[in-house]
Amino acid sequence: MLTTLLLLQAAAHSPAVTPKSPGEIVAAAPDAAWRDISPLDLLVLELVNGARVTMRLAPDWAPVHVANIRALAKARWWDGTSVNRVQDNYVVQWGDATEKKPLPQGVVAPPPAEYWRGLGSVWMRALPYRDAYATKVGHSGGWPVASDGKSAWLVHCYGMLGVGRGLAPDTGSGAELYTVTGHAPRHLDRNIATVGRVLEGIEALTSLPRGTGNLGFYEKAEQRVPIRSIRLGTEVTDVPRWQYLDETSAAFAAYADARANRRDAFFNIPAGGVDICNVPVPVRRKP
Repeated sequence: MLTTLLLLQAAAHSPAVTPKSPGEIVAAAPDAAWRDISPLDLLVLELVNGARVTMRLAPDWAPVHVANIRALAKARWWDGTSVNRVQDNYVVQWGDATEKKPLPQGVVAPPPAEYWRGLGSVWMRALPYRDAYATKVGHSGGWPVASDGKSAWLVHCYGMLGVGRGLAPDTGSGAELYTVTGHAPRHLDRNIATVGRVLEGIEALTSLPRGTGNLGFYEKAEQRVPIRSIRLGTEVTDVPRWQYLDETSAAFAAYADARANRRDAFFNIPAGGVDICNVPVPVRRKP
């Protein structure tokens, strides 16, 4: 009885443990929980004003499209092209506004429809929450992934990189690219090749004036935002090394749980669930 009383008194005087926010969990993640992103998979866009956007490519998910993108970058094909479309709450798109610039030798046009992969070739850390567009969602290799039980595909979350195309069977060469800048347009999943994501600098695109034409395209040539260059990460001398938080780590598990169940001081009622696009894979510059 005395022991129980002492324990109760000790608990009453113990300071309450303040649950960590998702950001605090990520900041405290050990170095062993982070995985390097290969410089070969980086793509660096620079606007004429000096603003830079760094992207990670996904060759395992869209190998032919990514090979095309690398060939276009090596050929300096995008130099002097422009951002041509800024649609509010949707996408920012860039490429050759005339759609007449010849593609470099070696670019496959049109590539195969690399919209999904066989499920047997994909390992996924699944989220335990329902999804409106897929039977299962989760993360694999630093990417947001969905599955129907037969195949798996990259999800159109904020900051993801896609390939502009015309009507099917056109699959887009990779010369026209866009990034998602609004609420996740999941209806595009499995209909367009998703080839990467923005790691840093997306504000250089989201802050651009909205296009006044149909679908957010700029109506006048002087409205378009010129692109100085797009280079592979291996071609840019001062590009940082990047890492993503490994979805197999304990830190990622705690982070995902915290995104679904906010227990830090601001929140009164945890949601008890989370959308795949509200669990973005954390990235950081390598220390």
